[in-house]
Amino acid sequence: MTERPSPTPRAPRAMQFEPRMSGGDTLMWRLESDPALRSTIVSAWILEGAPDMDRLRAKTERATQLIPRLRERVVSDPFGIAPPRWETDPDFDLRFHLRRIRVPEPGTRRQLLDLAEPLAMQAFDKERPLWELHVVEGLEGGRSAVLMKLHHAISDGVGLVRMTECLIEKGPEDTALPPVTTLPEPAEDVDPVQETFDAVGYRTRTGFERAGGALRALGRTAADALRDPTGTAERVRSTTSSIARSLTPQNKPLSPLMTGRSSSVRFEAMSQPLADLKAAGKAAGGTVNDAFLAGVVGGLQRYHAHFNADAKTLRTLMPVNVRTEESQTTAGNYFAPARFEVPMDISDPAARIREMGRLVRKERGEPALGMIQEITGVLGNLPTPVVTGLFGSQQKSTDFTTSNVPGPRRTIWMSGAKVESFLPFGPLSGAAINVTVFSYAGTMYFGINTDPAAVRNPSLLVECLEKGFEEIRALAPPQQVAPVVDAGTIA
Repeated sequence: MTERPSPTPRAPRAMQFEPRMSGGDTLMWRLESDPALRSTIVSAWILEGAPDMDRLRAKTERATQLIPRLRERVVSDPFGIAPPRWETDPDFDLRFHLRRIRVPEPGTRRQLLDLAEPLAMQAFDKERPLWELHVVEGLEGGRSAVLMKLHHAISDGVGLVRMTECLIEKGPEDTALPPVTTLPEPAEDVDPVQETFDAVGYRTRTGFERAGGALRALGRTAADALRDPTGTAERVRSTTSSIARSLTPQNKPLSPLMTGRSSSVRFEAMSQPLADLKAAGKAAGGTVNDAFLAGVVGGLQRYHAHFNADAKTLRTLMPVNVRTEESQTTAGNYFAPARFEVPMDISDPAARIREMGRLVRKERGEPALGMIQEITGVLGNLPTPVVTGLFGSQQKSTDFTTSNVPGPRRTIWMSGAKVESFLPFGPLSGAAINVTVFSYAGTMYFGINTDPAAVRNPSLLVECLEKGFEEIRALAPPQQVAPVVDAGTIA
């Protein structure tokens, strides 16, 4: 038998960057007229040692050359005709974005999170690119950390993972820095009149494109109606109803306990073995994501019960990845916010997993999710006060947000230092709680972001969440249960 030659490995596809914000990016950008709706992402890479600063500086510089968005700032159209555009910062200075700081002894994880919180609360300098890296030294056991802060308008979680690939290494000696052959073009001074013409041209082009798409969709609907009038009418009704539900404003949270909102945050962290949650989800007839959501709900049940707060249901928001094959390597946000209510009275953890799975599948099937780019494109044209009023009420009526971001399956390094753990903190954007999980090397690391005005006892909330996941993990076959490791090991 003749052996077939091994295929030549293909280089990863380069990220694509659009010159203007998408509708979803624009909405997040404009909602920040209310500080409580900021969409800042903060993550902590905890390293076993100290990174080689010269290597990290060189890798970061190279990352800004490979990823134009990291050298670009936002320029808004003064007349609001078109979405904001990205332009290269003519005064880009890496020293502003890559900083070094030291925590006082003993360098606990709580001190690290206390340092990260005000970074998350501070607005970006909008005259510069929307990201920062803070190297934190002095952690217990000779550890260090790299705090990454960036604006959600740059990318969603999937795009962020791809964008940060150039900062990580496969081993401690992985020092190779392939040459960069092309650099972003420097920004040119744009005359205000020319800017207006460009904005009008963009709006005209996109208007024709949407009109053409609508006409093609109308033609397909008419053809379908001739073949199946009843089914077509039902699909049109279903789509219209789905869009109406997604835009219906809400007045207040469903939780009688977590009602306050502010522009402050409080960070906590925990971790769970990935294999256990996968096995538990499978044993109950669900997925690891169903088990994740069921564990969070179980924790919130306990938290409300502790305060004798009667909550029949809570409103949650879960970002659903809507990237297509064509948009897999496109920077920006390609997710749809699935907002739905979850019951708070299911005591059996297996039944809770199955119900979470049913609800998530139902939301994923909502026709409005498939039209999120078109919906946000239209809403992005509304005046900022209208957008803030509509989406602000929806966001602030959200009791909790969850997000599950897959990360590297194997151990990685950063500038010569082994990455021990990764703590992700998604933005509250008006919700009382955001629980984001990042899977890395067999462990799911939880970043728990809470609004102090809504969650008065965050330590108790973490205890409740840990108990909620204990009962989920108990569903896994005994031989598969692994010991829980502390998130980041440091106390």
